[in-house]
Amino acid sequence: MLGSMIINQRQHVGLQKLSAIATVAHSTLGPRKKYKFIQDEATGESTLASSCLRILDNLDLVTCAVSQLVYETIRAHHEVYRTGAGCLLFFAGAWSRAALLCLQQGIPTSRVVAAMIEGMDLCVDVCKKRSVSFNALCVSTRKRITEASLDSKVIKGKRQVKLSRHFCNTEPGTILVPEPRFSDVARLAAGLSHGCDDAMRLVIQASRIQSKVIPNSVLDVTKVTTCVLPGFPEDHAHVCSGCVILLNPDQASVAHDLKNKPTSVVLISGDLSHSYRHLGFNRPAGIQCVGNRSNMSDLSKAEEWMGKVLEVLSHLEVDLVLVSGLVNAAVIQRCCQRHILVVGKVRASVLKEMATATGATLVTYVTQLSKHCIGKGIQVSIWREIGSHEGTPLTAINLDAGGSTRLVTAIITSPVHGKLQSLEDRFWACAYRVHHALKDKAVLPGAGVTELLCIHRLMKKVEAENPADGTRGSNPYLGIILHLLADSFTEYLAAVMANSTGTSQVKARAVVNQKLQDVDSISADFSQLILDSNEDIPPSKVFDNLSVKQESWRKALDLVLLVLQTDAEIITGVDESKDGIHAGLMFL
Repeated sequence: MLGSMIINQRQHVGLQKLSAIATVAHSTLGPRKKYKFIQDEATGESTLASSCLRILDNLDLVTCAVSQLVYETIRAHHEVYRTGAGCLLFFAGAWSRAALLCLQQGIPTSRVVAAMIEGMDLCVDVCKKRSVSFNALCVSTRKRITEASLDSKVIKGKRQVKLSRHFCNTEPGTILVPEPRFSDVARLAAGLSHGCDDAMRLVIQASRIQSKVIPNSVLDVTKVTTCVLPGFPEDHAHVCSGCVILLNPDQASVAHDLKNKPTSVVLISGDLSHSYRHLGFNRPAGIQCVGNRSNMSDLSKAEEWMGKVLEVLSHLEVDLVLVSGLVNAAVIQRCCQRHILVVGKVRASVLKEMATATGATLVTYVTQLSKHCIGKGIQVSIWREIGSHEGTPLTAINLDAGGSTRLVTAIITSPVHGKLQSLEDRFWACAYRVHHALKDKAVLPGAGVTELLCIHRLMKKVEAENPADGTRGSNPYLGIILHLLADSFTEYLAAVMANSTGTSQVKARAVVNQKLQDVDSISADFSQLILDSNEDIPPSKVFDNLSVKQESWRKALDLVLLVLQTDAEIITGVDESKDGIHAGLMFL
């Protein structure tokens, strides 16, 4: 990817690489995701990807430090928010190009950093002032405001949005926030679908099932899990109660023995393997092994560990072992021989719900188990027998911990095996959009409206920094840099519009510039150009997440500033007495 771009060694190399990597995000923006085939030149195997994270997952980034930094940033953001990674990567590239233009004009790095942070402050202020509170959303959808006040609570204190070490905003006040109901969540979800209507339909189903367990409750994403089933049409996707898990034939035979019987369950947090150690473990130094077994090989040590595991599980009469991490294949096979079902890669939040429902205690190592850690009450049922694309028959089981739990499973289906990962990612993106909206108790106007308002705010500041009398503020370059930031938002909207409607980037930019002439008209008609949804949703009811958008911008800016300030060449041995010695050098 970087090899296809010419790097100018006289300019900031790190920012150029960051800009090149960010081009990955262009095709992933907007409601119409474009799939990309990524082929491994060594093996010939190919992967289908439609998000910037999955594309970066399948690229060789080892040789470039900037690429690794970008990947770690995108991965960390995805693990928390599950959405907004494309926006993050796009703005990291756009703002790196803006920083490059500033350096080419001779603007000092310190001035660039200060101006970009000030520009971000302005955009955050726009988000704060234009955000729509849950109070306004709920009241507008209910018949009487008095009905909403019955289920409301008053949150007093300070509302703070901390964006980074550089800037934060604090606003005291009293916010009236009605408790959301399922009907409110359903309407909110429709505005947050962003074209992924099928995935959001599953999210609404999950919320409906959970609300039946606890009346008037809303979506709890920590009690949602997924199960991908290849070979079925996509319209077969649905949501069911309990935890559905796919098993191989060896595990399935044990599950058949356990079905409809009370089981003893063990919950393990981490990997179930000989070499696993918990986070923060430090092996004691200076310890020597003394004895006639000190020359044991790693294989014999693993066998000894395996024997201890089987001995402990058999002694405690364990039927089911649920593990949050990976499980060694040999462990699964040996446990199946003793009629013990071991299942790995179970969500940590699901394990916590299982622990609450069964009375089990989460442990890190099998050696920590005792009779007090065993849980009771999980029912194992055969959910469905299916085939796989590899020809191996698979069995899906449902683990039900009783009627008091709110565990639900979204069944993701597709006849194209390569699309399953993308469909699952879209489901989680929709689920977490609703989750963060409920957590923030506010949303932003979507479909490009917030970005347009940010452009307008930045350009007003640019005009203020360039008055007719020619006076300048403390940072004489502020107007230039803020104008570049505004152009970045225009570029973002043009890319989203081009992906959504198929129009050209030039025409899309012209539409954006035309709408900026009259800020008061920025609403439904422009939103319709960005949104491409099968549902009959009014464009004015399209929303974005407040915290996700701000965090995407913050991480993008932090990434650019980090590369800008650290990837500078240290020049030594320059003879100041010689003329022209500084030619071709750029001092940062």
